[in-house]
Amino acid sequence: MLTIKELDNFNQDQECHLNEKELNTLGGLMSLEKSLETNFVSGISGSESDLQRRRELYGRNEFPEPERTTWLQMFIKSFDDTTLIILIVAAIVSLAVGLYENPSTGWIEGSAILFAVLLVALVTATNDYRKESQFRKLNAQKDDIEIGVIRGGVSININVHDLVVGDIVRLNAGDKVPSDGLLVDGSDVTCNESALTGESDDKEKGMGAGSDMFMLSGANISTGYCRMLATAVGEQSRWGKTKAKLAAESVDTPLQEKLDVLANQIGNVGIGAAVCTFIAMVAIWLIYPETREEGKSLFDYCLKAFIMGVTIVVVAVPEGLPLAVTLSLAYSTQKMMADNNLIRVLAACETMGNATNICSDKTGTLTQNKMTVVEGWVGGKYKNEAPGKEDISAECMDVLCKAISVNSTAVLINNSSSHETIVSGSKTEGALLMMLLTSFNVDYAPIRASSFNASRGDRLFTFSSARKKMSVLMINGVKKNSGVSYTKGAAEVIVACSTRYVNSEGKVKPLTPAVKAELLAAIDEMAKKALRTVALAHRELIDIDGTETAEELENDLTIDAVFGIKDPLRPDVSQAIITCQAAGIFVRMVTGDNLETAKAIAKECGILTEGGVSMEGPAFRKLTPAQLDTIIPTLQVLARSSPEDKHLLVCRLNGHSLPDSEESWLLAHPGCKWSDRDLLLPGYLQEWSAVRASAGGVGEVVGVTGDGTNDGPALKAADVGLSMGLSGTDVAKEASDIVILDDNFSSIVKSVMWGRAVFDNIRKFLQFQLTVNAVALTLTFVTALTGKEPPLNAVMMLWVNLIMDTMGALALGTEPPSSELLSRKPYKRNASLISNIMVRNILVQFLFQLLVLAYLLTEGASAFGVTPNGAQHFTIVFNTFVFCQIFNEINARNIGNEMNVFRGLVSNPIFMAIIIFTVIAQYGLVEFGGGFVRTVHLDPSHWYKCILLGALSLPVGGLMRLIPCQDSKTDFAAVSPIIKTPVVVKTATSSDSLSSPSFLLW
Repeated sequence: MLTIKELDNFNQDQECHLNEKELNTLGGLMSLEKSLETNFVSGISGSESDLQRRRELYGRNEFPEPERTTWLQMFIKSFDDTTLIILIVAAIVSLAVGLYENPSTGWIEGSAILFAVLLVALVTATNDYRKESQFRKLNAQKDDIEIGVIRGGVSININVHDLVVGDIVRLNAGDKVPSDGLLVDGSDVTCNESALTGESDDKEKGMGAGSDMFMLSGANISTGYCRMLATAVGEQSRWGKTKAKLAAESVDTPLQEKLDVLANQIGNVGIGAAVCTFIAMVAIWLIYPETREEGKSLFDYCLKAFIMGVTIVVVAVPEGLPLAVTLSLAYSTQKMMADNNLIRVLAACETMGNATNICSDKTGTLTQNKMTVVEGWVGGKYKNEAPGKEDISAECMDVLCKAISVNSTAVLINNSSSHETIVSGSKTEGALLMMLLTSFNVDYAPIRASSFNASRGDRLFTFSSARKKMSVLMINGVKKNSGVSYTKGAAEVIVACSTRYVNSEGKVKPLTPAVKAELLAAIDEMAKKALRTVALAHRELIDIDGTETAEELENDLTIDAVFGIKDPLRPDVSQAIITCQAAGIFVRMVTGDNLETAKAIAKECGILTEGGVSMEGPAFRKLTPAQLDTIIPTLQVLARSSPEDKHLLVCRLNGHSLPDSEESWLLAHPGCKWSDRDLLLPGYLQEWSAVRASAGGVGEVVGVTGDGTNDGPALKAADVGLSMGLSGTDVAKEASDIVILDDNFSSIVKSVMWGRAVFDNIRKFLQFQLTVNAVALTLTFVTALTGKEPPLNAVMMLWVNLIMDTMGALALGTEPPSSELLSRKPYKRNASLISNIMVRNILVQFLFQLLVLAYLLTEGASAFGVTPNGAQHFTIVFNTFVFCQIFNEINARNIGNEMNVFRGLVSNPIFMAIIIFTVIAQYGLVEFGGGFVRTVHLDPSHWYKCILLGALSLPVGGLMRLIPCQDSKTDFAAVSPIIKTPVVVKTATSSDSLSSPSFLLW
């Protein structure tokens, strides 16, 4: 076995010729096969001892983690906050003055503030650390994929981390290269290595002298298929060496950015209130000498006023808003994994909640991707069942076996645990291979191995969405300038390229208009049964040199057969479509299939409704932007579409990637004139914005599914790109924001529900925090203006701040979603974070809490039987204020008009735990805080009254919801007239009010 150093000698960056020279010094590629104890056809043995030995020699295929910021570093960094620094300085001054004036007790207030600051820093660092851990976990999940290898002569799928040096890896167009390696077999292979080399052009790969046979980890296979010998894995690979130097940083989501702006605005209000409070307190000391505390100087009072002002700023700045988004997203992404949604980009989670359009593929997403040949046109005859061996002549059988076996990149794998044969690769190709095995009793593998030989010039042109065909060229071993090509693809496309057909006797006959009409009728009959129609054809070739392009080979064909392949609809997809439509989401099918097949499936699953439009890609791309705008509201099926059609549709819907200048438009439309800008799709930004001026100049929020390499641009242009975890290529997954792990449309619906839950949870927290903010700031400012001692000191305010920010974010940011979230229309892009109902709720609770606190400050001492303005009086005010927040936190669970705020409470253990912890901590602070918090012991009767006053928030909340108020209709996206009106699930009405828990408590 070679050493790592010897393998590394021919694996140097950007040194292809030197690498080839170093490889030749080791004896070349064939010598490497022997040195690494592998076989280019059958691979390594795959025994556990062999795998272990290779891992010990060459390492595991796992990349080193970039150095992360430690918790201690985050803790130190948390003190960079300007407000905290000011508070620390004020606390130190207070501590110094206190010790100087009264050494026995003067240290308490300064120490208490420092302790509270320390607690805030601890919580901030812990939350930041958790956020970073969640982000790293998300990245690790993105890299966890399956790849195809050959071990012991058998094709199997393994986890990418189990790959070892010496493995023979199977790669197709769209796959990511999992390690460094050498090309040992393949056809028309090109790789995109821009992530490693910076070169945007695809690089051709080959095995001849002077060809580039070096495959780089992290590159994407753009075209062709190949087998590769793995020569460097993990840290030793090119990508591993590059990745070790990279540190992926988490990025704020749009909602976080919007909340940051709101937080700054609220913080500015707090600063204004703090300045006013400071000025008022000092002015009262100067103007009204009788209010001065005995023994306190102006400096002491200024320091006290300054600390109070800074504390107001600390309370007012809602650090919890971004934190609530982070916690809610972290919680949601974790739960969404259980619903088969792998979130690659955090922003996608919240964005998906307000999706207004979903452009879905058909195969595998709406259907099960379990394909079976059920009908066929073979030998000039149509059979409404799968053709058998007895239905086909020997000559025709030989052609079909070669066409199906060789013109394919799919493989059949025997699953040892379930004893089933599974398809790795294209499920359409797999259906044909399974037909060979079950109906014809023919094994494709020996035919493929003996018929295709890349070394003699055989070439495979993999399937292209643009051509809708794939072909293989096989050179005659005796007559080098002759050969045969096999082509398969969309039936109507192959028929259009054919001039002959094979009859029942296996003889080639002209494709007369009568036979062609009969054939097209058979294709149409199969398509109306929702069958995918795939045609196989061949062409005998003479006078060729092996450099022919696919386009040159794919004409003048002899059609051999057309097969109807059934792909059953997923059992739950029809209900999922209805749910989407009820949620105000317009679902469109965008597929490469025949129009009749697409319409049949779309009707069956409920996408194509009365008044809906279905059209084909060629007609679609000829439309002008204005014409498409009139069709878009009713366009439900786009068949025979190319990836470019999908990209055009997405751009027109959401306005992304539209040219915004003459220069960019001309670049997107080479050979066209600027004067034609209103005639060609997808249009340009100024025109698009003008058309949508009445809607605020904003477009649709679009989710797009995709599984192919060419779907990348559409996935990127979409607001949320949804790739398929089972059938999707690595290129599609890299371009997407969410990976649907089970390829199921129902999982997409769940992502919408979780996205809406995130948005609603943030609104709940916002409603809760703004209420507390308004009450705390108003109370402190008014008491300062009236010359009274502020009832809440700095430490109390910091505790309230902790309840609001961290505890509130944890409690309200982790509320689980309910199916009722899907009974409302999605919000527009520019919808306000604060709804009309939220404003009502905030104002009512603000007024209620202010009245309660005003009553306690003026009449509370006599009502509770304590000394006015004493420690016990202010402890009661503080205690009642906190319990108002605790009960209002329960109120805040609902941001609508539903009466029962307790519904689902028991099913949220995090919320329950936060409430219980807050109550226990509050009891500890009151009873044992002493001089540290300036609280004193309260009698049980005091506790009962404080809790009862706080609990009044609940019946007040019930009365509040009786005040007529609705969300603004302009906040919601418009719903297409051809989909069903959203069905609102009845939850609770004003007639339920007398039996709701809120009113029972009242």
